[in-house]
Amino acid sequence: MTSAYPPLNLAVRTPRITLAAATDEMLERLAPVVRAGVLVEGEPLPFDDPMSLYQDSPAREWNWMRRIWSGRSRIDDGYWRLYFVVCHDGEPIGMQDLIADDFTTLGTVHSFSWLAPSVRGRGLGRESRAAILHLAFAGFGAREAGSEAFVDNHASNRVSEALGYVRNGTNWATRRGEPAELIRWRLTRDAWSARRRTDITLSGVEECRPVLGV
Repeated sequence: MTSAYPPLNLAVRTPRITLAAATDEMLERLAPVVRAGVLVEGEPLPFDDPMSLYQDSPAREWNWMRRIWSGRSRIDDGYWRLYFVVCHDGEPIGMQDLIADDFTTLGTVHSFSWLAPSVRGRGLGRESRAAILHLAFAGFGAREAGSEAFVDNHASNRVSEALGYVRNGTNWATRRGEPAELIRWRLTRDAWSARRRTDITLSGVEECRPVLGV
């Protein structure tokens, strides 16, 4: 069913995945993945603070949903965060967000994502990032995309490098209250255009642009 709220009608499709707008229906379908947990014992913690995915169930899924509901209500031309559920073979497997602050003036975006542990290592994280970059650059006319990942989050850093980002310094954040160093990445429109894919399709973009002030 089409929503009266344009951001909930957005979708990005590639040959391997679909990024479906995070409607309440899609969040309910993804909730079992969140309930099962997205962290792998022994692996470096991937998220900075605060992060509901570090909490125990059921507070984990409650606060995860609350943060998305709150974020959806904040969308305007000054700040927006678009939430997508990553679907593979029709099944929800994670999330991919696109974030912008004063996009009308700056034209810059950032991304955030996670995937269920059971589907990692198949290139789906790279496919999801490529899809959201296509929305940002081809759909909304972004000038530049940025990304950050902890230095020991090798998977995220490899995705950035593979998609043409260049290193853009470092930063610091906390995870579970402890300081940790981040690598910053930058992708210009020209660099994205040089690798632009022709097999990614967008829907719902024109109706959504006025909501974002684009």
